[in-house]
Amino acid sequence: MLKEGARHYAGLEEAILRNISACVQISKITRTSLGPMGMNKIVVTHLDKVYVTSDAATLMEEMEVHHPAAKILAMAAKTQESEVGDGTNFVLVFAGELMQQAENLLKMGLHPSEILIGYEKAYKKCLEILPNYVVYTVNDILKKDEVVPCLESVIATKLYGYEKFLAPLIYDACSYAMPSDNPKQFDVDSVRVTKIMGSSINDSSLVRGLVILRSPESSHINVKNAKIAVFNCPLEAGQGETKGTVLLKNAEELLSYTKGEERQMETVIHLLTNSSSNPYRKQESM
Repeated sequence: MLKEGARHYAGLEEAILRNISACVQISKITRTSLGPMGMNKIVVTHLDKVYVTSDAATLMEEMEVHHPAAKILAMAAKTQESEVGDGTNFVLVFAGELMQQAENLLKMGLHPSEILIGYEKAYKKCLEILPNYVVYTVNDILKKDEVVPCLESVIATKLYGYEKFLAPLIYDACSYAMPSDNPKQFDVDSVRVTKIMGSSINDSSLVRGLVILRSPESSHINVKNAKIAVFNCPLEAGQGETKGTVLLKNAEELLSYTKGEERQMETVIHLLTNSSSNPYRKQESM
């Protein structure tokens, strides 16, 4: 009575194979995004919000995973992101490959407990041999010369070719926001990255403070030898207490109506720009 294309699962092995298939599908989604040549993925959420990214952590966060076994794999990726901050895609790909090999062993007739024992032995063996393959060790994270080579290897996986330029920049930003008494309490949110249209990645720079992006209020976007005045009150022309009614008979009277106020404001602005150190002193003297 099942529809065409439906499959019937029965028994313990069939249930395990179904769980393995769900985990392998999650792994295949993120596998093609691994490495510097990884492809971007388009994720459309239930709110119709579109994400275009190759970051596996973002993919797992925005994807809706309902299968119990696949959800465990997604939780493992999120734990890797929160604890280490990198290697999320590797966790998914490695776990998917282990599941794929386990499926082949199950079809050969091995029991799941035997496969689990083999993986535990391999885990213990990895802990023994991995320390012998350490290439570089950072003894002091506050020394720039020791940390920058490690940052270059991490940045190259996403932005290959820019690691030499970005690694010192990232170190300076992190060291500035890192607590001096306990560097391990570093908070990633203390470093903000803002994209500005119109320049390349080689124009990136570090700002020690807070930068708020906003559009220019006038057509002047670049001024040399400018003077800046900061006011804690509105800058406007003085108005009298009395109110009156103005009768305008033609368009010329309408255009010339506000010219008196404009000339008064221009006089105030010229006084400010022509002042030397204290603009109020020159204005009061006049």
